[in-house]
Amino acid sequence: MASKQIWTATGRRKQAVAQVKLVGGTGKITVNGVDIDEYMPFATLVMDIKQPLVATDNENRFDIEVKVNGGGFNGQAGAIRLAITRALLKFDANTDQTREDSYRHILKNHGLITRDPRVKERKKYGLRKARRAPQFSKR
Repeated sequence: MASKQIWTATGRRKQAVAQVKLVGGTGKITVNGVDIDEYMPFATLVMDIKQPLVATDNENRFDIEVKVNGGGFNGQAGAIRLAITRALLKFDANTDQTREDSYRHILKNHGLITRDPRVKERKKYGLRKARRAPQFSKR
């Protein structure tokens, strides 16, 4: 029996970390053992996660298994999207990267390869939050 090839990748966003396994299949995405539509509360987040698959025209080509922890739903969606992008780049690693139809070229034009570096700023002493000062009272 021939073993299926698996492409794995890791993505991070804010405090969320996602590990993705890409296997040839029918387009089913499971997150922490649950279907993606049940796991993610908003359809916009599901669309955001599927962006690299739509851009490379692979919506129904791979089954994707995701393990994600940390952060909230937005951070987790960003981490999953980056992990899927990186796995697709591994899948397409043998093709010529200078061609216009290479996955790297397509995903880079959509802005999906770069990790979003924004994280929560730490709280400073004397302030209520990172920058929010206590209300000033003249009297």
